[in-house]
Amino acid sequence: MITYQQEFLTTARPDAQKLLEDHWEEIALNKGKIALNPDWEAYEALESSGKLKIFTARDDDRLIGYFVVIVGINLHYKDHVFAVNDILYLSKEHRKGRIGLKLIKFAEKCLKEDGVSVLSINTKVHKPFDSLMEYMGFNLIERVYSKYIGD
Repeated sequence: MITYQQEFLTTARPDAQKLLEDHWEEIALNKGKIALNPDWEAYEALESSGKLKIFTARDDDRLIGYFVVIVGINLHYKDHVFAVNDILYLSKEHRKGRIGLKLIKFAEKCLKEDGVSVLSINTKVHKPFDSLMEYMGFNLIERVYSKYIGD
């Protein structure tokens, strides 16, 4: 049975390591230069200040997906609370059906109840799910370019 819930870092983190590695392996660019190395202290600080929200999908007790957002006032629109996704992932074997849609809808409902007025979700160009975003009423509003400039 699939369940959707809002969790705290202390409960989600121990179960997330395998999914984080799968997520990084599937979508990360520059893997030879940028290793997976989450700043857990920064995540804890964000959560302590009420700015980190973690939504999960579980199959029984097994974590199968997560949607993590950072919530705050946008410097351009101080009258609104924005939630911007940090990471969104669903295990490959659970992508058929509506699990991803239900996870995002659950998060939307919770964020709206918390006073968020704008939810932004970014997707990877090489792993798009634009049709789902459009189906859910999201609009394509920006393109982001990236270039590795380190040594």
